[in-house]
Amino acid sequence: MTSQLNRIGLDQKASITLSEKLNELLANYQIFYMNARGFHWNIKGEKFFELHLKFEELYNDSLIKIDEIAERILTLGSTPLHTYADYSSLSKIKAAKNVSNGKEAIQKILEGYEVLLPLERELLEMSGDSNDEGTNALMSDYIREQEKLIWMYSAYLNQ
Repeated sequence: MTSQLNRIGLDQKASITLSEKLNELLANYQIFYMNARGFHWNIKGEKFFELHLKFEELYNDSLIKIDEIAERILTLGSTPLHTYADYSSLSKIKAAKNVSNGKEAIQKILEGYEVLLPLERELLEMSGDSNDEGTNALMSDYIREQEKLIWMYSAYLNQ
């Protein structure tokens, strides 16, 4: 029996599985985004100007990735999650409330990457096994960018 292909020529079952994992990544990115936005708004202290701008860069980048992930899910023939209830229940990243200390905010960002990177690596492997170059390239780009950001944020905390 041959496998059923979707409209972009990928295995239908594999595409559904990838879409489910992409929705998990999407949920985590939404909470990561909201956290970065909150850090941007609420940051205080001597590094205010530096961190205020850095968090703005981070949430703007996250917003782009959220859109890319949702559009990839649609390209694979599935529906992206789109309610905060879904995001909240599926995300391993938890909402950070009233964080105004720079070091605490950076630590929360690093903890977010501890969730995002393993999901992206899992998706990279899954998409490679499924011959899904679109998802594979997206995850490869995210991983490369985030490994550098982890180094930089860790250096900021002297870790």
